[in-house]
Amino acid sequence: MQALKDRIMKEGKNLGGGILKVDHFINHQVDAGLMDACGEELARRFAGCGATRILTAEISGIAPALMTGLHMGLPVVYARKSKPITMPDTVYLTVAPSHTRGRSVELIVSPEFLGRGEKVLIIDDFLASGATIMGLVRLTEAAGATVAGIGALVEKSFEGGRDALAYLNVQIESLACVVSMVDGKIVIAQ
Repeated sequence: MQALKDRIMKEGKNLGGGILKVDHFINHQVDAGLMDACGEELARRFAGCGATRILTAEISGIAPALMTGLHMGLPVVYARKSKPITMPDTVYLTVAPSHTRGRSVELIVSPEFLGRGEKVLIIDDFLASGATIMGLVRLTEAAGATVAGIGALVEKSFEGGRDALAYLNVQIESLACVVSMVDGKIVIAQ
């Protein structure tokens, strides 16, 4: 998606260590118009996947997942990183490493929002190593649901996440694919 690629090239920052800072339009300040366009494009790409709901991770995945859900007419569930008192005692919980936080985080979903037989479209901001998305896959499987597809705004292909998820045999889409982040540069596949 050219608009997203252009923003990454204009405002994205290579912080080293594989960290791509996109805080001006995705991760801290959100460009609602851009997210709407991204959601529309993801909805178009996954129109035939048969999803019954969308699952993402708190917090940066919420904006693209919500806009995709809006365009697909699907509910959006996000895995919480801490359990609120309003959540039942029995939950689906997994742990996934967070590259930007430098530690593992919990991903928690209430069984009332993810159930047996659901077809889940996983949407997140990044597909890098695939660790967070694998956590969302584990939550989906624990609920007795199936993964219908995986979408991300930005893929960092050099981290191998797509290959790690290939065993799922589902459609995997990214709107911008960063192929290299060497010497302070950001290289996006065209």
